[in-house]
Amino acid sequence: MIRIPFNEMVAKIKEKTSLSEQEILDKVNAKLTQLSGLISKDGAAHIIATELGVKLIECSGKVKDIYSGMRNCEVNGKVQQVYEAREFKRQDGSGGKVGNFLMGDETGVMRVVCWGNHTEIFPKLEQGAIVRITGAIARDNQGRIELHIGDNSKIVINPSGVSIGEVKQRASAVRKEIKELTDGDENVEVFGTIVQVFDPKFFEVCPECNSRVRDESGKYNCKTHGSVTPSHSYIINVFLDDGTENIRCVFFSNQAERLLNKSKEEMLAYRTAPETFEPIKTEFLGNQVKLVGKAKKNQFFDRLEFVTQLVFPNIDPGEELQRLKAVKDNDG
Repeated sequence: MIRIPFNEMVAKIKEKTSLSEQEILDKVNAKLTQLSGLISKDGAAHIIATELGVKLIECSGKVKDIYSGMRNCEVNGKVQQVYEAREFKRQDGSGGKVGNFLMGDETGVMRVVCWGNHTEIFPKLEQGAIVRITGAIARDNQGRIELHIGDNSKIVINPSGVSIGEVKQRASAVRKEIKELTDGDENVEVFGTIVQVFDPKFFEVCPECNSRVRDESGKYNCKTHGSVTPSHSYIINVFLDDGTENIRCVFFSNQAERLLNKSKEEMLAYRTAPETFEPIKTEFLGNQVKLVGKAKKNQFFDRLEFVTQLVFPNIDPGEELQRLKAVKDNDG
């Protein structure tokens, strides 16, 4: 399923109609009422767009029009940064290789994840080179869209006739108090104190693409790689309080490791010995952290949560006080 953020759907409808943002929101709410809660807010926005003749998905070849769930993606971009490819071992003993790089165009920047033989192109990738990618799969990774390069994908370096203008960099995160957060806020920064830590939750993932897999009659199947022997990933939840309100914050694998200053091996050890995590739940109470991520409504529990994308665990209180003083001075 292709997932388009609600705010982006509203922006596209507004751009292609004469409606204001409030008029669009009113139509969405009316549709929700009409269908008696049988659809989500996102589903209602999809219906409104269709009724108004607005195409939400366009094959423009631009970064901004790539959404999670899209397959056979084709996009051109300029290489921004290349990370070293690494080898890994699957649970069945076989090996694999994965590497990633950042590329962008005039509309934004995204990460490209290359698997297997596709990592052989890395020595040829240079910052500033133009690449054409075809046959890729778009996935959501903690709120950011990635392109995954697999068996049916292709990367061409410096294709003829393709030019890319100035690459649009991600805007700096906007600081908000927790009480100010609203559903759909993205690239926002919060600062607060950890007041509760929950046990880590573990789940099975494909060892090659890290997509979640589920037990189906004793077998685990990945949509991309078929039957697999799964690896495990994990989530940590904490409550953060900034004096205005508190909110549950979600930390997926990499961000959980950064929050707790633990390696992947140390995190996975808690799966088989959960009692060893008990001291962590007390140790981190009172720690101050700065987080960047997005606010999202948890429909099941009917509450707002913060999905963390960047963690800054070692905050200098003096620097934070200086920042607050500067904000106050500017407001004055």
